[in-house]
Order: sequence, then structure tokens, then C-alpha cells
Amino acid sequence: MMTDLAPPEILEKIEADADALVGRAFVSIAAEYFAQTRARADRVSTAHPPAELSARFDEPAPRAGRSLESILTRLRSDVLPDSNHLCHPRYVGHQIAGPLPAAVWTEPITAALNQSLAVFEMSPVGTVLEHRVISWMCDLAGFATGSGGTLTSGGTEATFTALLAARGAVLPDAWAIGVGADPPVMLCGEHAHYAVTRAAAELGLGLRNVLPIRSRDHKMDPDALRQALDQLRSSGKRVMAVVATAGSTATGSFDDLHAIAGLCDDHGVWLHVDAAHGGSALLSARHRHLLRGVERARSVAWDPHKMMLIPSQAGMLLVRNERDLDAAFSQRAPYLFQGNDGERVWDQGTRNFACSRRADVFKVWVALLRYGIDGLAELHDYFCDLARVVWEEVVERPDFEAMHEPESNILCFRYVGDRSLDDEALDQLNRELRERYNLSGHGWITATNLDGRRVLRVTMMNPRTTVSDVRDILDGLAMVARSL
Repeated sequence: MMTDLAPPEILEKIEADADALVGRAFVSIAAEYFAQTRARADRVSTAHPPAELSARFDEPAPRAGRSLESILTRLRSDVLPDSNHLCHPRYVGHQIAGPLPAAVWTEPITAALNQSLAVFEMSPVGTVLEHRVISWMCDLAGFATGSGGTLTSGGTEATFTALLAARGAVLPDAWAIGVGADPPVMLCGEHAHYAVTRAAAELGLGLRNVLPIRSRDHKMDPDALRQALDQLRSSGKRVMAVVATAGSTATGSFDDLHAIAGLCDDHGVWLHVDAAHGGSALLSARHRHLLRGVERARSVAWDPHKMMLIPSQAGMLLVRNERDLDAAFSQRAPYLFQGNDGERVWDQGTRNFACSRRADVFKVWVALLRYGIDGLAELHDYFCDLARVVWEEVVERPDFEAMHEPESNILCFRYVGDRSLDDEALDQLNRELRERYNLSGHGWITATNLDGRRVLRVTMMNPRTTVSDVRDILDGLAMVARSL
């Protein structure tokens, strides 16, 4: 027997690293980043290609530990400068937030506690807080008593989980015997997020059983949905779910949820709303009308790590009836999930794919406590107002063309110059324009394909971005375009 086993020598270093001064050294780098990214003259992103960045880290795995000073130096010199600076006022690219500081400062506490939100006994406070935050969000969505949900890694997992619940409602034996030779179909708008078709393939339905519904003004056409549902009913084909979008990725457009919910009610079909991006409009008195009808959905995906500016990852799934989500996962694990019949199950592992679940609820809870729903609503409204400023500027300039009028915080447009180039030439010009502009470091935008054309795209979700920044970004794009 090893009765004289001594603690590992590395314990001394671990205990030394637990000192507050060491923690402050790491946190100070994050604070320096927040401060440095206020400077508009600094680069927004890297100009180095992947091979050059890879060479910087081309080294063997360390056998012995290194000093904290050397590690902090490398973070400052090798990591921060060439990362994307989402907090820079001229980063208006993807739907990834420059995060709220209070939520960022919560992350070390979350990591230190290292709770697993699979079962209550592994995370007592985290579990009850997740239920509380989910309850707040259900209230905002208009869901009544008996609703519930779970935090997820993001909208893709939330939509997948919702559609698993929908499959359980239509095919209650699917977990045991599969979907069979004649699986049900799903319907979604032609501009739906790829998470919908991915889920269909992963759930065993097959891509052929996802029926895209044509759009009108980049939104699902309710008349086309009605025709499709009527035809499916006449043919005897089962429908698993209709997926509507609230805040599409390309244009930020909102489907008419009220009309779609009415059709789903008439046909007895599960309605899932992908509000990963647009769900935060529920915080805003000015914009919550865009989600009229969401309270009639069976399930809703919502990402706080988008318009609520929570650090990734922080997604969530809300369900109008918590039992629908419980039924989605019929697997039993008696060594984990326990509860008496009729009692509410607190364990969130019964409602989620993951077993080891990080307590991301802490940062969401802290952000809500610190900034409040009204504060987050103010941010939401500001971002939507900024997108309208971009649209107004683009409309007034003859060298640009707006592809749509913004409904939220996203705008697609393109550079057209003197309008002498045809569409194919403009596609190539705008493709090169975006790449050259981002490499300049003066700003950072993204692009997409819309209505068969390659277009520029901006997402306004940075409280540091101003009207002056918007004009400077357009001026910078025009200058680079003329050089091409």
C-alpha cells in the first residue's frame, strides 16, 4: 500500500498560480484589449496569411512548463494583435459580438467553479439559475406556465434539439426504431439557416424531405406555405415541422410569424422559430412587434451571444411545453437522472445533448443583472438605427446600391461605381473589394450571395460604432474599389 504517497511537485506551481495577482495579470490583458480597440487608427484584423500565422506557433509541444511572464508576453505579442478585434468601432462583420465586459469578467469565475449542468447535484446554483434565466426568456416570448428550455452552444444546436422534439411528437418510437422508410417532411423558407437542412440529415429524414418555401421580400411567403401544406395534407404526407425565421442571416428579415402560426394551427403542425439572431428584438418595445405570433410557436431558438452581446457560447432553446423537450430524449441513465413520478425534473441533462455542460448561464445572468433588459434593449435599438443610417448613406451615394431596406441591424449592398459594369463583373469586383478592404485593416465587413449576386454585408452590433464610422467605412470601400 502507498501510505506515504507525497503530493505531486507540480502542486506548488498550481497553488502559486491561484494567487489573485496572477489572475489580475491575465485579466489585465483583456482590459488592455478593451482599451486598445477604442483607437480607430489601429488595425481591425490581421494582414498575415494562414501560413505566416502558423509559422509563429510552429514549435514542439512543451515538455516542461514555462514562466508566466513568457506566456503573458506571448499572449500580448502573438495572439492579440492578429486576432479579429470585434470591439473595434469599425468591425461590422459577422454576427459575433464584441462582448459585454461584465459578462467577460464572469468567465474566470465560471471556469474556476467548473460546474457541470447535467444534474442538480453537480451544479446546484447553476441549475436553478439556468431555470430562472430560461423562465425570464419564456416570459419575454409570451410563453405561459409549463414552458421551459435549455441553454445550448448556439442556434444550430437549439434548432437541432427543437426538431428532435418535433420528431418525437410525430414519431414517438423513432428513438427506438428509427424514422422508417417513409419519414415525415419539414418546411422552411428558402433563406432559412443551414442548421435546418443539417438537422434534417442528422435526424435521418434526409435532405429530400426538406421542402423550401419561396420567399417574398426575403421572407417566407405565407401563401406559398399554405399551398404546400394543403398539398401535403391531400397526399397524406406527414409534416414534422415548419421552421420560420426571425432575423435571417443574410438580411436580418423576419417571417410573418402570426400568419405562419395560424397555418400551423390549422394543420396541427409543430412550429419552430429560428430566432437565433432576431430573438433579442423581444427586449425592445420598438421592435418586439417583429416577433408577433412567436408565443404560438412550439419552440424558439435564441442566441444571447448575438444581439445581447454575451461572450460565446450562449444559445438557448425555449419550448412552450417543457414536457415536449423532456420527451425528446427518451434515454435513461439511472446513475444520473433521478426523480419521482409527477415531480418536475431539475436536471437539465435530460433536455440537452451534452452531459458535461459548462455553466454559461452565469454570464447571461450577470449581464442581465448589470445592464438590465432596458439597457440591452437600448443597445438593440441603436444597432437597428445604425443599419438604417448605412442604408440611407448607401441610397444617397450613386456608387453604391442597397439590396434591401433593413428590418433590423443587417444590410446587404454592393459597389456599382459608374454602373457601366454588368452583374458578373460587379460580382467579381465586390468579391475582391471586400478582401482588399479587410486586408487594409481600416475596417472589417463580410459578404454573401443574395438573389444570385455577390454582395457586401454589414452587421451592426458594436456599441462603439458611430455614424462617422459608417461614413468612413463607405468612403474606405469606395476608395479601394476605385483602385481596383
